[in-house]
Amino acid sequence: MDQSSKQKRNSGRWKLFAVIAICASPLIASYFTYYVIKPEGRTNYGTLLDPRAYPMPVLKAKTLDGIPAELETLRGKWIMLQVAPGACDDACRKRLHDMRQLRLAQGKNMDRVERVWLINDASPLETLVMREYDGTHMLRADAQAIAAWLPAETTTTESDHLYVIDPLGNLMMRFPKDADPNRIKKDLSRLLRASSIG
Repeated sequence: MDQSSKQKRNSGRWKLFAVIAICASPLIASYFTYYVIKPEGRTNYGTLLDPRAYPMPVLKAKTLDGIPAELETLRGKWIMLQVAPGACDDACRKRLHDMRQLRLAQGKNMDRVERVWLINDASPLETLVMREYDGTHMLRADAQAIAAWLPAETTTTESDHLYVIDPLGNLMMRFPKDADPNRIKKDLSRLLRASSIG
């Protein structure tokens, strides 16, 4: 075999190896990504609820001044909602703070989001809390009516969670107790990007 034939054969082999490498590279990359990098899946942090199962009820709620005010008036917006007694403890204040910051973090979309605190008793609110979280809709409603509407986990109550109501007035997401606001932010941002309503 002369030198020219040997070079052609070697060149042909390298071309074959290159074709095999190009064809196999997507498979190799996918295995590397799955088994070595292990990216997080695009799953929701909050629990998705069947919106048809939890339409917004008439709670016969009232403002702090005793004026009738239903959640229905906020239809058309995304609503972040928490439930807590009027004597707002540290966990309650943290959720109020998180709701305020999460709304601000939406930037140009923040006006699409409203914050609601459903107060499930008759105890008075601290003036400092009302001022600090001005802009949050603070409504008193019957504790039993609230509990009948909002689903909690087996080891929690509705007061342990943040909830999201869609612009059509349906409860559609619940976040876990002591939820991570950074992960809530991702879910909320994704909802606002994906939705053309509200």
